[in-house]
Amino acid sequence: MSATDSMIETEQHRPEESGPDPRRWAALAVVVLAALLDGLDATVVTVVLPVIQRDVGADFAAAQWTLAGYAFAFALLLITGGRLGDIYGMRRVFLAGVAGFTAASLLCAVAWSAETLVLGRFAQGATAALMVPQVVAVIVTMFPRERWPVAFGILGGVLSVGTVGGPLLGGLLTEANLFGLGWRAIFLMNLPLCLAALVAAARLLPERRADSPTRVDGTGVLLLSLAAGALMFPLVQGRELGWPIWLLALLVLSVPLFGLFAVSQRRRQARDDSALVPPRLFRSRSFRLGLVATFLVFTGVGSLFLVLTYHLQFGLGWSPLRTALATAAWPLGIAATFQIAWRKGAGRERHLVGVGASIMAAGALTMLLLVDTLGADLELAHVAAAGFVLGCGMGLVSPVLTALVLGEVPPADTGAGSGVVNAVIQFGSAAGVALLGTLYFALVEAGRESFPELTSTALWYNVAAFVATAAMSRLLAGPSPAETPVT
Repeated sequence: MSATDSMIETEQHRPEESGPDPRRWAALAVVVLAALLDGLDATVVTVVLPVIQRDVGADFAAAQWTLAGYAFAFALLLITGGRLGDIYGMRRVFLAGVAGFTAASLLCAVAWSAETLVLGRFAQGATAALMVPQVVAVIVTMFPRERWPVAFGILGGVLSVGTVGGPLLGGLLTEANLFGLGWRAIFLMNLPLCLAALVAAARLLPERRADSPTRVDGTGVLLLSLAAGALMFPLVQGRELGWPIWLLALLVLSVPLFGLFAVSQRRRQARDDSALVPPRLFRSRSFRLGLVATFLVFTGVGSLFLVLTYHLQFGLGWSPLRTALATAAWPLGIAATFQIAWRKGAGRERHLVGVGASIMAAGALTMLLLVDTLGADLELAHVAAAGFVLGCGMGLVSPVLTALVLGEVPPADTGAGSGVVNAVIQFGSAAGVALLGTLYFALVEAGRESFPELTSTALWYNVAAFVATAAMSRLLAGPSPAETPVT
């Protein structure tokens, strides 16, 4: 059972209270502010990464970790963060998360080396994993069920603002160079917002927890962290370290570590039904293949903008602000088609994911051809046009993908399954940066080709990932009629 499931079950069995909690909208504003910070900081370094790299003297591997470390740590602890809220109370865990996020943001802002910045980014992702699950807890415990759509709609809108605003804000603040701070201002801006959230949350959030909370699977978290780290570390660092034998051994070791994780999950589930990833979810072929499709599409999304940013700034000499303005067409494309999928997607999930992923493949191919053929003549309008097409495809995919992956999962397990899907999304983004970033930066350092040739070569991966996602959508089952949302 996931944190969301646990909280919803608590709400369903809670005795009727005298009236709605008068603090609920103010409490929602507080936790939604934390969600906004998470959305902004997950993407805020995307277009300023080359500037940061030059300023702190980072190598390409450290630059990859600066971007991927946040998503990696967030994915590892996301499910655990929700369960800690069940056990210790959502206010206590939320306050701990915000306090940690504040300290991590300060560490990023004052980072005196690449290693310090990477450490701060990992800490940001880990503490965000404590904050974000409590947003859902506030909604399902403080609002009557009939008001959930409004509250979740507000949350969705704020998360969209974060996705759009992160790169733009990063570019603006870096270009503005406020008080000579440069890129460091993007992390310092978190401090007053975090402190306001801390004060308000201490006053407004009730201390609620699940009636029968699921225990934290510490062994599962440790084994998954070791396995994922043994896989990710060689992928990112291998090129910089020259692929020594111990690094190859670590990569091989990730396979048995993932096997041990699977064994521990079966034993934990049999003992007390508290596995981090319930093994019974994988009885569904649609769930298994759906996770692969989800992983693929987000490796493509996570890596595409890393490659494009370095091409535009290192290859063409664009400023961070101009890069941010060009890539802002991506979320605008999502906004253009999101409502189509959200309102008309019931019963058409496979079709929408297939069509959306195909459009994304067309957008990535268009970007590849523009980069390859135009070279130094590539303009902002060209990048924005291809980015808009990519966004239109993503707008069709993202609202229904989770429902499609969970199509054959029993209703009692949808919460746990949703948590796994969300974690895979984050892992996919981090892995895409690691995999394609390693290939791209190896080509850059080899220096045998021009930037347009290097970038177009790397972008073939993105085209392939989106094509594979479109093909796999045909093998997935849609949600049952009982689980299909009303349009």
